[in-house]
Amino acid sequence: MKARLGEVDASMRQPAMLFLVSAVFWLLAGSAFAIMAAIKSTNPDFLGLSEWLTFGRVRTAHLNAMIFGWGNNVIFAVAPWIMGRLCKARIRHTNILLAAGIFWNIAVTVGIFGILRGDMVGVEWLEMPAYITPLVIITYALIGVWVVIAFRWRQSEHVYVSQWYILAAFFWLPWLYTIAQIMLIFEPATGVVQSLTNWWFAHNVLGLWLTPIAIATAYYLIPKVLGRPIHSYYLSVVGFWALALFYNWAGVHHLIGGPVPAWVISAGTVASVMMVIPVIVTAINHHLTVVGSHKDGWASPTIRFVMFGAINYTVVSLFGSAMALRHVNEVTHFTHFTVGHAHHGVYAFFTMIMFGAVYYMMPRLLFREWRNPFLIRVHWWMCGLGILLMVISLQIGGWIQGLEMNALDADGVPVHTFIQVVENTKPWLWLRSLSGLMLLVGHIAFAINVFWMIFSPKTEGQVTQPTLLTPTTEET
Repeated sequence: MKARLGEVDASMRQPAMLFLVSAVFWLLAGSAFAIMAAIKSTNPDFLGLSEWLTFGRVRTAHLNAMIFGWGNNVIFAVAPWIMGRLCKARIRHTNILLAAGIFWNIAVTVGIFGILRGDMVGVEWLEMPAYITPLVIITYALIGVWVVIAFRWRQSEHVYVSQWYILAAFFWLPWLYTIAQIMLIFEPATGVVQSLTNWWFAHNVLGLWLTPIAIATAYYLIPKVLGRPIHSYYLSVVGFWALALFYNWAGVHHLIGGPVPAWVISAGTVASVMMVIPVIVTAINHHLTVVGSHKDGWASPTIRFVMFGAINYTVVSLFGSAMALRHVNEVTHFTHFTVGHAHHGVYAFFTMIMFGAVYYMMPRLLFREWRNPFLIRVHWWMCGLGILLMVISLQIGGWIQGLEMNALDADGVPVHTFIQVVENTKPWLWLRSLSGLMLLVGHIAFAINVFWMIFSPKTEGQVTQPTLLTPTTEET
């Protein structure tokens, strides 16, 4: 028997709120670490008396708090909720999700503490100590099994595009994480295979975990809020399979110029360029669904954040394909351009879409409206402008940095010394620090609104499921 959406929401309330509250906590913690790291990049003596707060530890704590603390917690809230709604079945065994939420946040807390005390592993995006790995694997298994069970007992005959992406992501991540842990930590490969495995894992965490979840969320929320069907079902099929086919190879283009077999680099370059296919078809589907409803979409915080993320998915992916070209990579490699590109994908695309999902979810989970429209506007403008300032400053500064490092005179002598290049990047890093402060203000506004809603009185009557939420409904 098909369950009403309200019944699904009520059954998901406890586990979803556990993950959401944890996500907000890690968002604030990660933002604090980010500000420390940004200041240290231009003022190394800042908090320099504590070995726990050196640049290497603080920046690593920031990255892991944002990816594993904020990112995975919000995914574990949003993805099962969307899956439950699309399956139209009463949600059972939510205690599995509650247990997973407790285990996951214990693991992240211990892992961040281990990084700060110096126990980190020198592998990008796997820096948390190896002793938390069993707990991480148990958590992934619990949530993945729950998602599969929910899909198995679905009451809807149709399988929606959002469900494809969510199921695929929950199959891909354990595969990525297990292989990386074996080949990089427990039975580490040697030589060039280690570098290949590292980039294969780090790049695919974004492309085969964060990306499909964000795309699934956009595919669910855009038609839901606007009350319009997605533009083309067939384009969504092409986009899904093209992502699955090409992204797995794309990460190795970061090793251009390294001691890697030429065919591997060429395969990675071709795959990165071919990623234009899923990006373009997904962009067509998302943007043409909104055509004619831009004014209505602007009235909805959900659509504002989701479309901001969808637009940046297109832009950052095209930039990524360009960076795989050898003559571009010669300039951008080993520069702040690559750092800006990473923030562009993880924040401007993934995180902004997740913000939109939270603005849609919480009123339905708690039967309450958002308490303060001003805080929503502060969140939107500070985060939107802040991440754009960060990406632009790092990528322009990084491009100039790359040109200066490569500049040679007629005798083949570098035009600029390394110290001169470092000094010339400082103004761009100051802008990065400013953008970090803007993001922190936005995150604080978001957190205040979230906790205000949690502890506010229940709204009279159930929050309805309108096709379009007006400003007075969704922003008050």
